[in-house]
Amino acid sequence: MSLIHPVILCGGSGTRLWPKSRKTKPKPFLPLVGERTLFEATLDRCADDAQFAAPIVVTGAAHLPHVSEQIAGSANASIIVEPEAKNTAAAIALAAARLPQEAVMLVCPSDHHIADVAAFREAAGKAAALAAQDWMVSFGITPDAPETGFGYIRRGDALEGGFKVDRFVEKPDLERAKAFLADGGYSWNGGIFAFRAGAFMDELRSHRPDIAEAVEAAVTKGREEGASFHPDAASFAMIDGESVDYAVMEKTARAAMVPVAMGWSDIGNFHALRDARTGDGEGNRVAGRVELVDCRNVLAESDGPRISVIGLEDVAVIVDGDEVLVTTMEGAQKVGKLGGASNQ
Repeated sequence: MSLIHPVILCGGSGTRLWPKSRKTKPKPFLPLVGERTLFEATLDRCADDAQFAAPIVVTGAAHLPHVSEQIAGSANASIIVEPEAKNTAAAIALAAARLPQEAVMLVCPSDHHIADVAAFREAAGKAAALAAQDWMVSFGITPDAPETGFGYIRRGDALEGGFKVDRFVEKPDLERAKAFLADGGYSWNGGIFAFRAGAFMDELRSHRPDIAEAVEAAVTKGREEGASFHPDAASFAMIDGESVDYAVMEKTARAAMVPVAMGWSDIGNFHALRDARTGDGEGNRVAGRVELVDCRNVLAESDGPRISVIGLEDVAVIVDGDEVLVTTMEGAQKVGKLGGASNQ
């Protein structure tokens, strides 16, 4: 089978991980789990020359310095610099329009953690085989909890290496999430996709011709600058941004999914970050100068001042520079609403 073309989407500001993640250096470019940054770890997963071609990174100008610095070890990697953020459908289309029509692309967010790389690569092979047959393929993450923060995929009829998608389901409330978990036929939608480049553009032309036409114009009129490609800003500005889920996946008659259990986390907040790290006997995760007494399931991290915590559980205490955050794990989803998170 031909090599798979990784397309790595590198955007967002990670406000729910403030103050560690900030606009000047957001979540993908931080070593949140292990010594490699999330972006570097994404590149590492796709670094098998027997399976993957050179990666294409789609990012914005604000993130370009970080991408250029951290991509240095990836041979022949290329970068597409979006003139402005227009959501995932347009970002993926930029890469699809630049690739040969028969190329199979594997779309990966740059800010996720995957513990089991072998399982990821096995799923990528199955997804690529389906994509080569013009299925629009999602990775279906095997759920291990009734999560309300993710969309779900209900599997349909079996295909070789995967399943047809019966339907996509919006983020559920807790009771529905528990029912999905008990049912066994639902997976989390992890935002990882495989497409044949030409088939994806055909689907986009069918369901969102405005996006397809604007992207194609932006690519035709774009310019090369070293290893970077800059689409035409005026053409790209005409796009009404939309997610790939709404623009293509929920409309196509060719939606498929490959189920996979690979230790996946979107590291979407401090609760997820805590659970992605290895804890001590009490479930605590610490970094920096930290002292805990009678604590359970506490995430405590400091880049300077000492953190001392007594008798608490399920909280995060984060010290970064001149900012301090204290939150319950239940409240971790709301960190992005803080004024400091939106302004830095």
